[in-house]
Amino acid sequence: MGNQNETDNLELREASKNSVVSVDRFSEEPKPTYPEKNVARAYPSASESEGGSLKRLFSFAQLLAFSLTFMESWEVMAINISATFWNGGPQSLVWGCLAVVIGSLAQAYSMAELGSILPIAGAQYHWTHILAPDHTRKFITWMQGWVTWFAWVSALAGSTSGLAALMQALIQDNIPDYSAPRWHLTLIMWALLISVGLLNMYLFWLIPWLELTAGIMHVILFIIFVVVLVTLGPRHDSHFVWFTESILSGWDRSSFVAFNLGMLAPAWGFIGFDGVVHMSEEVRKAKHAVPRSMILTIVINGVMAFAIILVLLYTMGNPDGVLDAAYPIIPICINATGSRPAANAMASGLIIVTYCVVAASVASVSRITWAWARDGALPKWLAIIDAKHHVPIHALWLPIVIVMLLSLLNIGSTAATAFSAFTALSSLGLYTSYIIAISCILHARWSGRLSDKPDAPVPLGGWRMWRGIGAPVNIFALCWTIYLTIWLPFPTTLPVTATNMNYALPIYAFVVFASLGYWFIWGRKHWPGLNLSAIGRIEAHD
Repeated sequence: MGNQNETDNLELREASKNSVVSVDRFSEEPKPTYPEKNVARAYPSASESEGGSLKRLFSFAQLLAFSLTFMESWEVMAINISATFWNGGPQSLVWGCLAVVIGSLAQAYSMAELGSILPIAGAQYHWTHILAPDHTRKFITWMQGWVTWFAWVSALAGSTSGLAALMQALIQDNIPDYSAPRWHLTLIMWALLISVGLLNMYLFWLIPWLELTAGIMHVILFIIFVVVLVTLGPRHDSHFVWFTESILSGWDRSSFVAFNLGMLAPAWGFIGFDGVVHMSEEVRKAKHAVPRSMILTIVINGVMAFAIILVLLYTMGNPDGVLDAAYPIIPICINATGSRPAANAMASGLIIVTYCVVAASVASVSRITWAWARDGALPKWLAIIDAKHHVPIHALWLPIVIVMLLSLLNIGSTAATAFSAFTALSSLGLYTSYIIAISCILHARWSGRLSDKPDAPVPLGGWRMWRGIGAPVNIFALCWTIYLTIWLPFPTTLPVTATNMNYALPIYAFVVFASLGYWFIWGRKHWPGLNLSAIGRIEAHD
């Protein structure tokens, strides 16, 4: 067998020769000041066994269903409606949702252009690498990679925590003697994580079809909720829906703060639209499917989320009666149908869709774990793909174990506080990754590195915004993301105690400082940088 470095370099040149974007353009002109090193076991060459590679299983329809279900925007509004009555009230939910949809569209349009250029599992940190200033590229890529990875681990914690709490609330509603101890919630989370881990490990070929089915159910269930509540539910007037304020958290001294904290509930329903990008190396015609899925997901879910908010607020009945429940959607359904079995069936539909979200979240976070290991930041053994199942098994179980440890927070705090911490933690990480990526986009646009000129270092892909609106959209997306990020560390309840404290900021700060420390101790001198042969193979696809 010939020299491995020579072989890898040959494969890189061959993969990039006829591609739209040349790896050499952004990696060699000017050349990086750090060496690139390939992880051979993570990237089998064409002559090696195909058992070490990922299969492109997802069609565009399956990817869109994956994305729609993964965000489950209208389900998030229905499940977490009590959070906005705690801070802000109906007006925060209605107007906040409109603002969130507009801001999310700007974020998605900004990211979709990059998804068309380089649809790769590393997503934000790979895009940062090709767009960042040369003298800071390696450091920014390093920080972006760690922030993005931990954000997705936290997002898995948020999805699993929400599902477990809804299941426990449904059990408690049907069994009045059940006291719902906090440690039960942790055990439910463990059971959910292990089950979706086994599903992703042994039956991953089923995941695209499972998500397609869940996507169809996502739409059908929405229609059922709307028809049932509109035809059978009580009525509120428009003033209640559009202009009523409700502050039960202690933030009544500042309506402005309460409004923005209430807006974080709909914001959680539109976080993680980049999840499809982390699956893009398993998508057919990814350069076409990924950006379109990102945009369509925001549009479709935005319409459905806003519609369900109006339906719920107009038909929820007496707020005092339903807000006493841990999850008001259950008594709302009971009040509308007059039947506990019917309400159980509707709530069970939400549980089934959310379970598919957790399965999708595990798939997505395992791929970014695999990619980050493939690029040398995490241990190499996490980048090994099982030859039989075509799944990175080690990368699959590491995030699951971490979330199982994070779930212990449920024991020392309320379920609502733990869920808020998980969602705030993942939102902090993902919004930070968006801020870094969009800042690099703007720098690349203004420096000429990213443009529609064929000789640009990074030419735009086949999907792009209209000429002249790209930079304004990027600026708006950046400002919106920074604005939302400001509110994420705020405590949701006053006065702050050990039980209701928002632990997102200290945990996030620990991750950031640990990443910085790891950089100075090891990364600055020893991290080999991104695996360029991987980028070359992605460019050559489609």
